[in-house]
Amino acid sequence: MQWVETTGKSIEEAKGLALDQLGVGEEDTEFEILEEPRSGLFGRIKGEARVRARVRPTAVRPKLERRDRKQGRQGRDGRTGREGRGSRESRGQSEPTAARPGTATVGDAAGRGSASGSAGGRQRRPQQRREPISSQQREDSDVSAEQVGEEARKFLSELVQAFGLTGTVDLREDGDDLELTVSGSDLGLMVGPRGNTLLAVQDLTRVASQRRLGDHDTRLRVDIGGYRERRRAALSRFALEVAEQVAASGEARALEPMPSADRKVIHDVLTENAAVVTRSEGDDPNRRVVIAPANA
Repeated sequence: MQWVETTGKSIEEAKGLALDQLGVGEEDTEFEILEEPRSGLFGRIKGEARVRARVRPTAVRPKLERRDRKQGRQGRDGRTGREGRGSRESRGQSEPTAARPGTATVGDAAGRGSASGSAGGRQRRPQQRREPISSQQREDSDVSAEQVGEEARKFLSELVQAFGLTGTVDLREDGDDLELTVSGSDLGLMVGPRGNTLLAVQDLTRVASQRRLGDHDTRLRVDIGGYRERRRAALSRFALEVAEQVAASGEARALEPMPSADRKVIHDVLTENAAVVTRSEGDDPNRRVVIAPANA
């Protein structure tokens, strides 16, 4: 996983800049403090804080632990004939669909496969299961970007259908960077207000592909109906307008709270603007970008 290195007046400021570059939350980030500011004369701070950060790798459950749990289940089923038969009966009388976590609509779609009653006539709750992991994935956690991308594309295509929408999912690979785009009409339901549903869809897609396969290296992004590009263009125009006002007035301005991906756009757009500087303040979900005059 690629590391980024940032500096700031304090450790927290350097960490915040790293989060904005990575586009993820602090709980998903691994930090290394390379240098801390030093105390000088009269309580003044000398030097800068320097940190290194990367997206935290997803831990894969050890193969030995999976084997032990499997043997434990077999031991419980074989302990008494009655218990073993009960387990087999409950498995044989249900017909679960391959369900993945999602919104209420997804849950409704996944819940259409109902379980039949037991031998005593009692109705059992539908069982949900995840698609089995292949033996190759169990033996080796190192998967290719192509495998992760295809798994993500398959999941996202099924998710579009579960929403009751029609769309085409395209996958673009650039090394370890994967971008999935959903094209179609009337996809606003999957975007949601200010892209909140889109962010949830992206998280679900990451779980269904990267984490399920034990991927540590790829960076996956989802765009639906061209929303991200339109959002990036709108944020870029807004950032330039505010920067012009800040440079003219000489007063800093704090923008409204934004997710890390939007904050990154603001920082990137203004990084070459010599009249202003940007920094992030606050904690998620109320973290925001502050645009200040460069000579302040």
